[in-house]
Amino acid sequence: MSEYVFAQYRESADALLKKLGGFRPRTLLILGSGLGDLGNEVENPVFVPYEQVPHMKHSTAPGHAGRFVFGRLAGQDVAVMQGRLHAYEGWSFADAAYPVRVLRLLGAENLFVTNAAGAVNDAFDVGDIMLITDHIKLFAGSPLTGPNVEEFGPRFADMSHVYTPALQTVARQAAKELDIRLQEGVYMYFPGPQFETPAEIRAARVLGADAVGMSTVPEAIAAAHCGMNVLGFTLCTNMAAGVLDQPLSGEEVIEAGKAAAPRFAALVKACLRQA
Repeated sequence: MSEYVFAQYRESADALLKKLGGFRPRTLLILGSGLGDLGNEVENPVFVPYEQVPHMKHSTAPGHAGRFVFGRLAGQDVAVMQGRLHAYEGWSFADAAYPVRVLRLLGAENLFVTNAAGAVNDAFDVGDIMLITDHIKLFAGSPLTGPNVEEFGPRFADMSHVYTPALQTVARQAAKELDIRLQEGVYMYFPGPQFETPAEIRAARVLGADAVGMSTVPEAIAAAHCGMNVLGFTLCTNMAAGVLDQPLSGEEVIEAGKAAAPRFAALVKACLRQA
């Protein structure tokens, strides 16, 4: 477990402010596998590799550029993470959530978090976008484990509405205007890096999960803890193990992400304009 103190988050935020000349993003976007190209649409971009942020870990996942992009997108000041940090890379939950807290200190009010995941709900199709209404995390560990950092939030954080209802309303309206079929459901976190077994997927379905993946939840917990509004989207890049009689691969996840990227990007930008 990695534990951080407030002074470390503050040092990271101050280092970014120096690079950004005082620019303060209102929204942090975390882009999942195959979805990183949206960061290339940022206007007047300033690129900061994760390695240049004090105390922050770097990204090793395939298809993740591992850098921040700061600038304007859809009329809003944003920080875009092209790639994220995962527990399966060997990082702790606190490591994975570290950039969320740093960006909160820069003034970010909103977190838009996206991921590529396997569809558990057999009414979904590959390529569907799912609005995350809640999540399930039954495994040990939390970004809030260890001494509580009071500057961000209370010891025992309320998780009744991790994903902000008002932003969900924005997403539904945006999807309707764009004529995008928007599924809704519960995202279940598995630590990976192996894909889930068919038995695990059957268990997830019984528990009420509609999609499964290896990210998003640590960041969303940290954001809720420090008072940020959270909007989450899952791109169903494959049917989860056992739904179809075929093996899974990381390559198909990235390829499906790229195929859906224009549609997904349009939805995210439409939500940004109204957030």
